[in-house]
Amino acid sequence: MRNECDGIGIMSGTSLDGIDLAWCHFTRKEDGGWDYRIEHAVTLPYSDNFRERLAKAPHLSALEYVKLNNDLSEAIAEGINEWLGDGPRPDFLASHGHTVFHQPDIGLTTQIGNGAVLAARTKILTVCDFRTTDVALGGQGAPLVPIGDELLFGKYDACLNLGGFSNISYRINNKRIAYDISPCNMALNKLANLAGLPYDKDGELSSKGAIIPTLLEKLNLLAYYHQQPPKSLGKEWFDSTFWPVTEPFIGDYSPSDLARTVVEHIAMQLTANVPEKAQTLLVTGGGAHNKFLISQIRSKREGLEVVVPDKLIVDYKEALIFAFLGLLRLNGENNCLRSVTGAREDCCGGAVYFC
Repeated sequence: MRNECDGIGIMSGTSLDGIDLAWCHFTRKEDGGWDYRIEHAVTLPYSDNFRERLAKAPHLSALEYVKLNNDLSEAIAEGINEWLGDGPRPDFLASHGHTVFHQPDIGLTTQIGNGAVLAARTKILTVCDFRTTDVALGGQGAPLVPIGDELLFGKYDACLNLGGFSNISYRINNKRIAYDISPCNMALNKLANLAGLPYDKDGELSSKGAIIPTLLEKLNLLAYYHQQPPKSLGKEWFDSTFWPVTEPFIGDYSPSDLARTVVEHIAMQLTANVPEKAQTLLVTGGGAHNKFLISQIRSKREGLEVVVPDKLIVDYKEALIFAFLGLLRLNGENNCLRSVTGAREDCCGGAVYFC
């Protein structure tokens, strides 16, 4: 049983920014809860070649797919070794991997990033493949972060993550529930690209645009938003459902107007999903840096304290929590909640590779 240890959380998100590494220290408190501290963290940006290969991953041949899996694993391991240098080593690595397929309705979720390669190349015990056990138990396999929201960030009424997709977590009727709400940076980055920008820094592009009422109405009518949780989103849904509604408007409206409309859509969906009685909302993830999006969230829920924490937590909360998931797995404690995913039972997910 590990009651005090150090682990590195490894996260690669759908926005394809890079690989987040967070060295985290955990200590179990006398009441059974946990204290945590991010000692240091870094993001290893993807090369243009890797970003392109990852974007095309769902369409690769079987051989190309396996090669990408190995190449990504080698790149992560090399990045970790360079980052650590000759310094101390953590007790374990906990890697989310990079999601390529996520279709839990047919019992399928796949993250690339080979734990055996990470363990062999770094000589550090590695935990990975956190989602598949829950999917095998009939769950969504997502979101996984809520166990960390419950045990590390429980003082907030709700926790909102703004990554490629947005997701929310909160406690109701003595249980934690969570689910994906809508696209976020995946949509906003793609619209910023139309203006020749890698992303919409501070929301400057969207803040200059005008709302397109017809597009806003069409987006808000998408069936997913009217489904009850548990539910989750994947890139397949974005490509097949969200983007085909948005794309026809590109020729007739500016990227600024499109981005403004999607920000409005996101803010509407987010605030509609924050519990009415919530007084504090913790917001993390890359989208928390989008000042215009945050201002729109605040404007739609008077009396709600929207808390954007320090940059280290904003940028590395998911990596922190995956390190925590790895610790729970090594301790044999449940790290995935059926109340969140809809699985038949709580489970302790993750494959362990020894070096």
